[in-house]
Amino acid sequence: MPGLMRAVARTAVVAGTATATANAVNRRQASKNVAAYDDAQAQYDQQAPAPAPAPVYAAPAPAAPEAMDETDQISALERLGQLKAQGILTDEEFAQQKAQVLAS
Repeated sequence: MPGLMRAVARTAVVAGTATATANAVNRRQASKNVAAYDDAQAQYDQQAPAPAPAPVYAAPAPAAPEAMDETDQISALERLGQLKAQGILTDEEFAQQKAQVLAS
């Protein structure tokens, strides 16, 4: 029986050592992963933001527009509203175009 107890004790020590070693390796790897993530995040934060795309402008209105009827004015104003909502026209451009449409 003492031989059996000795084998059981030896197995327990070996298993405990293997578990402790595996845990230490896992902790070290996790620490390296956290450091790598932090480095990558710091590099990402330091990068300059990408330049904004160049704005796309609508074609200018004709210099001498013909008189529009009410239906044409409404459709032109709706079109201008859509362009503004999409960010194609700025507030100033929208106001200028709207004034031109309403003046005609």
